[in-house]
Amino acid sequence: MNHTPDTPPGLTHFDATGQAHMVDVGAKNETHRVAIAAGTIRMQPDTLDIIQNGSAKKGDVLGIARIAAIMAAKRTSDLIPLCHPLALTRVTVEFSIDSPAASIICRVQVESFGKTGVEMEALTAVQVGLLTIYDMCKAIDRGMVMTDVRVLEKHGGKSGDWVAA
Repeated sequence: MNHTPDTPPGLTHFDATGQAHMVDVGAKNETHRVAIAAGTIRMQPDTLDIIQNGSAKKGDVLGIARIAAIMAAKRTSDLIPLCHPLALTRVTVEFSIDSPAASIICRVQVESFGKTGVEMEALTAVQVGLLTIYDMCKAIDRGMVMTDVRVLEKHGGKSGDWVAA
């Protein structure tokens, strides 16, 4: 982590007096940044069947959730107060069906060429993708559960590569 004289070690979003601030990334090198995040939404098997068959009343659930996730990645700095607005170069969203578990896994990869990472953009995209599935199917299944949202990998920057265990 980059620490300035007025930033305590460990928490870069607070100054020496404990006040929140946006991290100064001006002196950091621009590098290719990549983050991959994923999360799961569990539901009733009948709900999963409706999504897979494309018979949801609101339309193509996964197609709309994909667009929502991409839009969320692009708008992360509007939602998370201390995130920097970033020029993203790529956002991919994949949904995979786990029929035995009656769940859908959302996996997002976000890329940019810049001075700060894109983990928050990937995490925000996953959450909004899962929330969109919930929104589109809540009339038939209010008990859906979103779980296991986390960063799987990050690449680039001074701290280099990190892969979840």
